[in-house]
Formats: sequence, structure tokens, C-alpha cells
Amino acid sequence: MADSTQLDELRAQVADLQSQLAFQEDTIAALDEALAGQQQEILLLRRQLELLKQRQDEMAATPADNTADATEKPPHY
Repeated sequence: MADSTQLDELRAQVADLQSQLAFQEDTIAALDEALAGQQQEILLLRRQLELLKQRQDEMAATPADNTADATEKPPHY
């Protein structure tokens, strides 16, 4: 009878471990999917940042056309 009780306890423990393992596998898969999505978003944001920096550099290199106009007062003064 004692062997039967121990065997039942071991079976319950194995079933509990299998349940925990399945939960962990699902959690890891969900985290992996979230991480992949975040990585794609980071790559997109980096590219956008590079394009903005390039545009800013181009604008800084281009001389302003109306620098003389900036010193003149607007007509309503």
C-alpha cells in the first residue's frame, strides 16, 4: 500500500512538472515573439533616425536664401 501511495505521489509530481513545463514553453514563445517585434521596430526607428539626420545635415549644409530678409522688419512694423 505504501508503494502505491508513493507511486501516486510521483505521478502527481510528474504531471505537475509537465504542466509547469508547458506553461514555461508558452511563455517563452510569447516572449520570443514580442522580442522579435521589438527588434523590427528598433530597426525601423533606427532607419528613420538616420534619414532624419541625413535631412538635417543636408539642410544645415544648404545656405539660407533669405538671410538678408531675416534682418528686415516685417511690413506690419
